[in-house]
Amino acid sequence: MVNVNVKFNGRDYLLACEDGQEQELEKLAVKLNDKFNKLKKDLGNLGEAKLLLITAFQIIDDVQTLRTNLDKLKEQNLKLENKFKEIKNLSISYKEDRDKETETLKQELENLKNTLDENQNNYSEILSKVSNSINNFISKAI
Repeated sequence: MVNVNVKFNGRDYLLACEDGQEQELEKLAVKLNDKFNKLKKDLGNLGEAKLLLITAFQIIDDVQTLRTNLDKLKEQNLKLENKFKEIKNLSISYKEDRDKETETLKQELENLKNTLDENQNNYSEILSKVSNSINNFISKAI
C-alpha cells in the first residue's frame, strides 16, 4: 500500500491505495471534487455534509444509469448473437440445399445426355434401315 495526498474541497487528505493505483486515485479525486464544486456552485453552500450526500446520490444515479444501459446493451447483444446464429444456420441449410439441387441437376443432365445418345443411336439405326430399304426397293425396281 502507498499513501497518496489528494485535494478535496480545498483540503488535503492522505489516502492509501494499492501500488500502481496512485494516478487512478488522483483522477477519481479530481472528478469527485469537480462534481462537488459544480453542485456547490449550482445549489449554493448547503454545507459540506449535505453536498457530499447529494454528490454521492448523483454518482450512484450515474452508476445505476450505466448499469441499466449496460444491461440493455447485453440484451441487444444477446439478440444479435441469436440472429447471427439463425442466419448462420440458414446459410448452412441454404448451402446444403443448393448442393443437393446441384447434384440433382447434374444427374438430370447426365440422364439427358444418355437419352440424347440413345436417340442419336436409334436415329442412326433407323436412318440406316430406311436407306437400306430404299436401296433394296430401287435395286428391285430396276
